[in-house]
Amino acid sequence: MEASYKSESESEAWPGTQRPGTGTVSAAVREHLRKLCLREFPCGAGSWNKSRFLPQTWRTWRELVPKEEDVVSPGEETVEALLGLVRSPHSPWALLNDSNAEDSFLRELAIRNPLMITDTFFYSYFRSLRVVDKEVTLVDKDLLKFLKLEELVLSANRIKEVDATNLPPTLKVLELYGNEISSMECLCAHPPAGLQHLGLGHNKLLGPLESLYVTADHWPNLVSLDLGFNDLTDLQSMVASLRTLRHLRLLVLQGNPLALVPYYRGLTIDSLAQLCVLDDITVSPNEKHLFRGLSLNGDLLAQEAQFVVTIGNIRGVLDTSVLDPEPGPEGPFVAYSYYVTYDFVRDEEGEADEDTGELAEIIKPSPSSELLVEESPEEVGEDVIKDIVGGVTEEVEGSLESEVEESGESELSVISGPSTVLQTPRASAEELAKLRLHIDPRLCPSPGTVLFNTTHKPWAEVIPCGYEMQHSLRDLVPLKAFLLAGTTVTIVEEKVGRWSQRPPSTGCTSAPFLFSSGRPPWEPRSLILSWPVVLPAVDSPLSAKRGKAEKDKKGKEKDRKGQGEKEPAKEWKVPKKKKELPKELRQDPPILQVLGRSLVILEPLLAGEPLVSTVCNFGMVRTLTSDRLTLARDSKKIKKVAKKEKPKAVNPIYESDYRPEPLTVEVQIQLNQCRSAEEALRMFAV
Repeated sequence: MEASYKSESESEAWPGTQRPGTGTVSAAVREHLRKLCLREFPCGAGSWNKSRFLPQTWRTWRELVPKEEDVVSPGEETVEALLGLVRSPHSPWALLNDSNAEDSFLRELAIRNPLMITDTFFYSYFRSLRVVDKEVTLVDKDLLKFLKLEELVLSANRIKEVDATNLPPTLKVLELYGNEISSMECLCAHPPAGLQHLGLGHNKLLGPLESLYVTADHWPNLVSLDLGFNDLTDLQSMVASLRTLRHLRLLVLQGNPLALVPYYRGLTIDSLAQLCVLDDITVSPNEKHLFRGLSLNGDLLAQEAQFVVTIGNIRGVLDTSVLDPEPGPEGPFVAYSYYVTYDFVRDEEGEADEDTGELAEIIKPSPSSELLVEESPEEVGEDVIKDIVGGVTEEVEGSLESEVEESGESELSVISGPSTVLQTPRASAEELAKLRLHIDPRLCPSPGTVLFNTTHKPWAEVIPCGYEMQHSLRDLVPLKAFLLAGTTVTIVEEKVGRWSQRPPSTGCTSAPFLFSSGRPPWEPRSLILSWPVVLPAVDSPLSAKRGKAEKDKKGKEKDRKGQGEKEPAKEWKVPKKKKELPKELRQDPPILQVLGRSLVILEPLLAGEPLVSTVCNFGMVRTLTSDRLTLARDSKKIKKVAKKEKPKAVNPIYESDYRPEPLTVEVQIQLNQCRSAEEALRMFAV
């Protein structure tokens, strides 16, 4: 018979041991027995059943079994009545909800034969002890008193080290899941020789030396080993040590960084020929055939993990351009674009060697995202302001100097002198410093990660991103922490305004202008910076040709007069307008707005799943009003279609059946896994 304990036990049954509350295993068992009330009514011996027991001086042990009397003395209860008190769920003496079958057996035994509840009975009776989630920190020597203990479960506690000399030699199963053990060295000092199952999952095992403690020298009879969800990284060393365990049939290594390499399962199966189950999946004969011979070249395989991030279509985006007013002749001409960002772990080992690799050239984060990655929002604001003002100052000064050299003093009256130009940018820099450019903190990646983004796309009902990026990572421990935390996917709207010339003057001839973002009144407004454009005088080759032609014409007229020819009547011509030079457009700093932000859970990749595919739903952002404005704009475009082309019909939107599409984006993250030994050697052989 086994007994399971989920809390601490009573001190009367454990003479000479530590008092409860010290964080030891024995204290936990004592407290649990105390809560069972095995020596209190209706259990144990007392006034409620004293007539059932005769004097014990002249009776043998077999005669200690109480005898049922036909007539019960007044004030006493029958055995059936006492058992009914502990079995009824409505009784005040009923067991707690988290009690198990062993607890019920002990209470009924304390009613039927209360004299059997002794220390000797406990130490010789129990074969299994379960002390789960009871703040235990120490495995004490009182466990050695359990002479027949075969299973010990101490999961979800705070044990950092285990003194193996305090473990009963009869143990066959030892489970220490969810503790704080950082090394198996403490268990190997004097391990139980007959141990068949060892569970150390969800601990803090770290370092290449841990493979030294899983050999047959310490665990000669081990059949099952669970080391899942630790921080083990050296797969080659681990399988080399596990190969010495001749009786090993079940193995769990998933959840470790070493299980993220693409050839993990194949190398483990080929190295451990006797293995039957790996990570709760039966090893098939086909797998053994596909990965045959891989262990012979295991040392040549690079230890790196590969992920492929794919971002599909964006749907349900609000067309913000329909809410902006029509631009004037001078602007602003506003353009909107949309893209998706996500953060991924930074590879400290791989970036130094492969910074200029092919993958880095495929898709590189935009300058705005790189800026957000490397600096905090406040620092970014100061640097951006300095860069903008400094660049504009140099540009304005350079253009003015060239204009002064080409045009002479006449141009100085237009720009109001060089002194004004030099002072204005300084004043504007002070104003910008007061405004402090604000960057949405939601666009900043978490520590230790890098922000990646898709290509900027214009608005459409369905915006195809078509993004695919491969990440190769060698630093596997931070990668595991990143997978546990997940990645944040964000949809960003970028608004850029362009001007053909400066907006209406505010009294300052060359100062930068601040104008509203042009958003609807209910949205937060931000400020855009724009500078006036001073176009230098350009000598047109057309005017030079005209001047030469006029000189030739005058010369011919003089010759005619000299020969006495009459001058033909001059035709009256309408003066032609001078052709204006094309206006240069100046672009304002982009305005970024986060439309949606969602966390994508990546823990299934760590638990053995090869793919995480999801559709991030950010809720409704479109409204009936905005969709009607978009419909009206599209209708105007359709009317302009040529008559030969058959225009597409546009269905009107009615409020009764209006069902806007939510803002969503398709995200897929795949962990690369090799399917054969040939593929593993071709892709990862050093």
